[in-house]
Amino acid sequence: MTATYSVNDHFTNKAPSVRALYDQLLSILHTFGPVIEDPKNIEDPKKTSIHLNRKSALAGVETRKDGLLLNIKSDHQIMSPRIEKAEQISAKRFHHKVRISSPKDLDEELKAWLKEAYLLSE
Repeated sequence: MTATYSVNDHFTNKAPSVRALYDQLLSILHTFGPVIEDPKNIEDPKKTSIHLNRKSALAGVETRKDGLLLNIKSDHQIMSPRIEKAEQISAKRFHHKVRISSPKDLDEELKAWLKEAYLLSE
């Protein structure tokens, strides 16, 4: 039998502020429309992340002890010092990793990137 991994499991042994950041991130995404949280199967190698989907994945969230590592989908490379890692996965798809450590990181720039990712995921 396959065990499942819940969204809440990602916050075990994490500071309460990490869950608060995640909830704020979801609130931002819900201003664009519906979002499905996919915590992945426990046997899945990506069990360390929560995929956020519209019709397809728009972002992935990895919980850390004191924050979130957000992987945002884009159709172009985002040039910003906030991007810790950028990876081109196909001709018109990029993944960008951004660290979220405090509510101030959930700013207008990040919201614009999330909205682009949301629109790409229809």
